[in-house]
Amino acid sequence: MTTELAHDIAAMTDLAERFAAREITPHVAAWDEAGLFPRELYRKAAQAGLLGLGYPESLGGTPAPFALRNAVSITLARRTGSGGLLASLFSHHIGLPPVLAHGSAALQQEVIPPVLRGEKIAALAITEPGGGSDVARLRTTARREGDDWVIDGDKTFITSGMRADWITVAVRTGEPGGKGAAGISMIVVSGDAPGLHRTELQKMGWWCSDTAHLRFDKVRVPAHHLLGEEGGGFRIIMTNFNGERLAMSALALGFAQACRDEALAWARERKTFGAALVEHQVIRHKLVDMQMRIASTEAWAHAVTARADGGDQGPDWVAQVCMLKNHATQTMQFCADQAVQILGAMGFMRGTVSERVYREVKVMMIGGGAEEIMKELAARQLGL
Repeated sequence: MTTELAHDIAAMTDLAERFAAREITPHVAAWDEAGLFPRELYRKAAQAGLLGLGYPESLGGTPAPFALRNAVSITLARRTGSGGLLASLFSHHIGLPPVLAHGSAALQQEVIPPVLRGEKIAALAITEPGGGSDVARLRTTARREGDDWVIDGDKTFITSGMRADWITVAVRTGEPGGKGAAGISMIVVSGDAPGLHRTELQKMGWWCSDTAHLRFDKVRVPAHHLLGEEGGGFRIIMTNFNGERLAMSALALGFAQACRDEALAWARERKTFGAALVEHQVIRHKLVDMQMRIASTEAWAHAVTARADGGDQGPDWVAQVCMLKNHATQTMQFCADQAVQILGAMGFMRGTVSERVYREVKVMMIGGGAEEIMKELAARQLGL
């Protein structure tokens, strides 16, 4: 890591800490209970320079390597302890990359700058009720009629699905009833398109993240909203997943740190049998076990991130990302469980970070590709 990059990371993580302390942490418990956070937070995050990281200046962003972006993600996760808030606030990081990589210049200018200014919200819609992680089975169709695509089908578990102004949608443009990866395309749909119906979903965790079921009923989309070539969507999706999984690994690391921080603070303050909890060997060993997993996850994440920034993103790198996501989310799960145990009854109470992360860990282990899918994909990439 260069001195300049280290300086940039220090500056941006300090900014992220201050933003979290001022704009998020005092309110996040109430937002969780309300099931939503104010839309104004997008504008504030944009003004702080947090929404545009990784996007070109010509579109209103700030070019940044993965190392910088992941450092900010880790910091925000650690300081807010809310996956739901971060999932929706930064849903554009999975919705916009396909537009940036494969959209026309005109489409990029129409879609991306307002999102990076916090004026619009972007989302990604791939998962379907009958498909889950099996992207090749998707059934939502898009047929060409003159200068439009006409979309019919359903998407579910869509983050920011209720409020998104732009939705990057995976569709099947091949033969009706087609199967497999061939014939899948990506199209950008406006959130106010006639025929788009949204239903809010209730969840175990991520309470303040809006999550929706989307129904497309003869939704007409201009032909130039197609991303890349017709039938080239599967490769776009797989590439997008790699970035999403690396980002989720960084977030999982931050949430594990948040649980460790809360457990350590509680162990130092709480007195039992005439001594602070941390003075009991069994508690110290729990904290050490947490730190062991955090340290290994941190080292692995840095190594995989460095390869991404160096352009080394071959099959072995993809395998590393898949395995890292599993390891990071397992670390998050372990630390949440141990933190709740250390906090005791207080860990079971709503309002503690550990209780919230405990509820949210499963979506991290499923979203972006379930554990089992990650293992199978890693095995194939490694030639096992």
